[in-house]
Amino acid sequence: MSEPLAQADSILPDSSPLRPWLAHYPADIAWDQSFAPIPLHQLFEDAAKRYAERPCLDFLGRRYRYAEVLDLVNRAARGFQDMGVGPGVRVGLCLPNSPTYVIAYYAVLKAGGTVVNYNPLYVERELEHQIEDSQTEIMVTLDLKQIYPRVAAMLERTRLKTVVVCRMPTILPAVKSVLFRVLKRSEVAEIAWDSRHVDFDALLANDGALRPVRIDALRDVAVLQYTGGTTGVPKGAMLTHHNLLSNARQVAAWFPGMALGGERMLAVLPFFHVFAMTVILNMGLASGAELVMLPRFETEQVLKTIAKRKPTLVPGVPTMYKALLGHPQVGRYALTSIRYCISGGAPLPMELKRQFEQATGCVLIEGYGLSEASPVCAANPLTGVNKEGSIGLPLPGIAIEIRGLDDPSRVLGIGEKGQVAISGPNVMAGYWGRAEETDRTIVDGFLFTGDVGTMDEDGYVFLLDRLKDLIICSGYNVYPRVIEEAIYQHPDVVAVCVIGLNDEYRGQTPKAFVQLKPGAVMTVEQLKDFLRDKISRIEMPTAVEFRDELPKTAVGKLSKKELIAEAAAAPKAET
Repeated sequence: MSEPLAQADSILPDSSPLRPWLAHYPADIAWDQSFAPIPLHQLFEDAAKRYAERPCLDFLGRRYRYAEVLDLVNRAARGFQDMGVGPGVRVGLCLPNSPTYVIAYYAVLKAGGTVVNYNPLYVERELEHQIEDSQTEIMVTLDLKQIYPRVAAMLERTRLKTVVVCRMPTILPAVKSVLFRVLKRSEVAEIAWDSRHVDFDALLANDGALRPVRIDALRDVAVLQYTGGTTGVPKGAMLTHHNLLSNARQVAAWFPGMALGGERMLAVLPFFHVFAMTVILNMGLASGAELVMLPRFETEQVLKTIAKRKPTLVPGVPTMYKALLGHPQVGRYALTSIRYCISGGAPLPMELKRQFEQATGCVLIEGYGLSEASPVCAANPLTGVNKEGSIGLPLPGIAIEIRGLDDPSRVLGIGEKGQVAISGPNVMAGYWGRAEETDRTIVDGFLFTGDVGTMDEDGYVFLLDRLKDLIICSGYNVYPRVIEEAIYQHPDVVAVCVIGLNDEYRGQTPKAFVQLKPGAVMTVEQLKDFLRDKISRIEMPTAVEFRDELPKTAVGKLSKKELIAEAAAAPKAET
């Protein structure tokens, strides 16, 4: 029997002049709900007490019960307190998906500290910038050569004072632990166990009795989430306890058929990414789901895990779903346990949605969000109309407006193109240490996303592009996403990115980077012939480059920043 995880506490004020989605909202979901402000870790604690004996985590075959994880969180929180963690202290997590991440995440919050997420693939330069900018004093990591040496180097070069190290064999199942110690010794880093290092097991060596901590859920920052975009230095989005708790509940409210205490969720998207942190970690555990964790995405391993562990929920990104369908042996694996999937991070092609739903029998919907909004803001409904090219309707408690590109104070009407602006309890408190950028981004309670879009008469939102990606050709606005969607219609195209190049005559001109299916061959003129009836002459790419692979972020989202950097450097190289 499913039960509502999200309960309405109050009705939102009717401050937006246009809310056409209200007439088309899913009948079993209340839009006008808000959520009581409580510390984020309380969501997990409540679930752990309610589902104490249910499986909570499954890491490569080692399973933990909810009561067991709560005990580990309490002991880690006490250990962090003994290290001086409390309000204002920032603790970095430089970890792949693992029990260590889950335990440390909620323990830092319970101790009153702030979590700072780090991508374990960061190079030293990126680690150094983020440590100094965020004022991270303690870092939690694993003893693997892939990660630890770069973190350890920061002890000499930054303000980082202490590294808490978890030994990989201690979190593996018994047999795998023995095999790892014997066969994988070359992958383990040498650690100088001096006063600047703490063994994670030693951190847990206490009775779990914490000193009381006062947390203001509305104001205290739970997570400092760094976000970059295609340009600029990464900035820390200050996400409060209430921001993240609200978004976990907003996402849960969008899945009214979810069986509390009865779901199993695949956790292969990395927790250090805000989408996975909210949708998988916080929402998943708050609903009593078992998280089937994998430290990285490997297509065949994911297919085997789905067939064996039978997850019912599989959040992902489009490239992940495409990789699963494209595996040559996909037909050998049973995927029919999957009930729901929510895709984020990039536009979800409608054909990919249809193919994945047909292969699994699940419902796959596209969501939309950004780090500054904790992150999920809109999604297509599970039942009813999914409009092609749309990011769907606002989640409960979230208002979306389309604002004028030339006058952001002007709310535009149905079908007009403007900047997407979002209001709701999930919107960040601001950028850490960047008051001016905060004031430009959050105006009158609305987060200005930098995305260009429209809203139709039913309240569905359609994105055209990022403002910073907008290409202006001979005075005309050209949206890269429009060109990309047209190119994606070609059956031999796997991935595409379109950027703007400086052009002496037109000001800017579009260039397409295209990845074809293995073995496929195409010329530039053949692609242009294919596009002639799909986009206008002004939108036709004047340059096309075919590549074996396009750059991606850590979660598999296509990344334009490398291509933009190449284009910016090219003229300098020629002079």
